[in-house]
Amino acid sequence: MTTMQNSRSHRIARRAILAVPVVFLAACSTVVAPVAQVRPAAPATEAAPAAGTTVPGARRCPMFPANNVWNTDISQLPVSKRSAEWLRSMASASTYLHPDFGPDQGGYPYGIPYNVVTNSHPGIRLKFEYATESYRGLYPFGSDTRIEGGKNAGGDRHAIMVDSSTCTLYELWDARYSPRGSTAGSGAVWNLKSNALRPASWTSADAAGLPILPGLLNFSQVRAAVKTGRPITHAIRFTAQTTQSAYIWPARHEAGSSPDRTLPPMGARFRLKASFSVARYCRNSEPYCKDAKAVLTEMQHYGLILADNGSNWFFGGSAFPQWPDALVSLLKGIPASAFQAVNESCLMVHRNSGEAMAKPGCPVG
Repeated sequence: MTTMQNSRSHRIARRAILAVPVVFLAACSTVVAPVAQVRPAAPATEAAPAAGTTVPGARRCPMFPANNVWNTDISQLPVSKRSAEWLRSMASASTYLHPDFGPDQGGYPYGIPYNVVTNSHPGIRLKFEYATESYRGLYPFGSDTRIEGGKNAGGDRHAIMVDSSTCTLYELWDARYSPRGSTAGSGAVWNLKSNALRPASWTSADAAGLPILPGLLNFSQVRAAVKTGRPITHAIRFTAQTTQSAYIWPARHEAGSSPDRTLPPMGARFRLKASFSVARYCRNSEPYCKDAKAVLTEMQHYGLILADNGSNWFFGGSAFPQWPDALVSLLKGIPASAFQAVNESCLMVHRNSGEAMAKPGCPVG
């Protein structure tokens, strides 16, 4: 989405925190009251298995555990009974997916940058607009931190930092650095070795209360998949223009405009249909065709997670390493009508954990 679109939709989402009752839709569609809003002392820690996806640039850090829902193959899950309705609400019959990343002639590249630091980076405290739902400890944020859109950008101004010494993920929305006092709209912290989710009903730097980094498509991952033949193994975040005022696991927060169940809730998972022919999407002799096919394969097996309000079917990617324009153009030809929503609620082990587990009738691909 454009910077201005992103800014407007996210600011509407933030206002919804205070204006709209929070609803969590579990497998049985029951309403759950929000938890007491207490300030976390630090990211939760728990034992976790080895990682599948790792953080590019911080290979010793997992992009959450291998059994995390972001890293789970959902190609065999049952189709959601709401799939057709949700697709209609997002104008899927007439819409193609749009990469929310790519080159910008003479400007800062589109996409969301992230910063890999160590524990030697100075930590600072920020003043938050939504302080009650923000982690108020130290963030490795400074004048050297890359911000979405560049230092003078408008829009969402996301800032993402990974401490490779501790495998801690820090994310800020509307981040503004100043030596006289830095500010942000909200801030969240995760232990990348843990499956712990944020408290129920809490936002993050994304409207769904989820981390942004594990949902960013990364050009280095695409190149590695083409070179090695090993697939990309995580879901991708994407946006919808109109969402339901509810959220489903693993999301923690909603920013919708209506309780209408024909609208998708935050956390809804979609996959590219198995019947879609990846092999015939383009000719391998065409520049970056194999790269595009690696992304399509990811979308068939790991899919997309609805994480924010914005233009329909805009999907996220990192700003660096920069994307070639030819590949971005290829990715604009993916029809939204070739997707379907899946029911991943059966994978949930606990509502406060992102751990995903296969069960009878709930297979993992």
